[in-house]
Amino acid sequence: MYIIKLDAIDSTNSHLKTMASVALPKDYTVVVAEHQTEGRGQMGTIWQTESGKNLTASVFKKMIGFKVSNQFYISMVVSLAICKVLKTFQIPKISIKWPNDILSADKKICGILIENVIKHNKFQGSVIGFGLNVNQKFFDNLPQASSMSLLTGVLYNKDEVLSKILKELQFYFKLLESQQFEQLKSEYEALLFRKDKPSTFSTSKDETFSGIIKGVNKSGKLKVWTEDEIIKTFDLKELTLLY
Repeated sequence: MYIIKLDAIDSTNSHLKTMASVALPKDYTVVVAEHQTEGRGQMGTIWQTESGKNLTASVFKKMIGFKVSNQFYISMVVSLAICKVLKTFQIPKISIKWPNDILSADKKICGILIENVIKHNKFQGSVIGFGLNVNQKFFDNLPQASSMSLLTGVLYNKDEVLSKILKELQFYFKLLESQQFEQLKSEYEALLFRKDKPSTFSTSKDETFSGIIKGVNKSGKLKVWTEDEIIKTFDLKELTLLY
């Protein structure tokens, strides 16, 4: 495992993607930064982080020839690896808010951004970025954010947390490589936030409706049982869970 440690950078994902555009990095090349100036989240959101307090890292996973149609399983793998590690640190009430925000109860403690490297129309690998709130105590204007330390009162060693995450990533990627799709999907669905509970959603057309999350399909679309007793599927850009 090849770990690059940086004091500050615009984005660990951008750094790894630039490396990959020149030549594919070694499998499990890791870039970790004490501070990101332009950390990114899902759909172009900004990831705020206090310098030195959190784990901001990106991992390159070589996946030559992986089927693009199975790419949501990468998101499942990363979510499951991080959840497993958080449970070992006794972080309470861990769940995955679709597609891959990691929550403790209803507070977000980790965001994941996966960017695939495709050359000549063939899958080459994935740049897996995650921002895990570890020891940060204050979050300005982010009422839904929390950290491992805020939840338990413990100060954590970030290198130890990273080491455990990398170990679990290897474990879950081996399951993916051996095509254990059903196992991954059922573990992921078991951790889905608000699964089987009446919830309120907003669509991209600003319409709200009530429904019950039933799981995801193989391409990662959310399956929601709606008021007219039909299970509908939604893509990330089509739906927001309002709680």
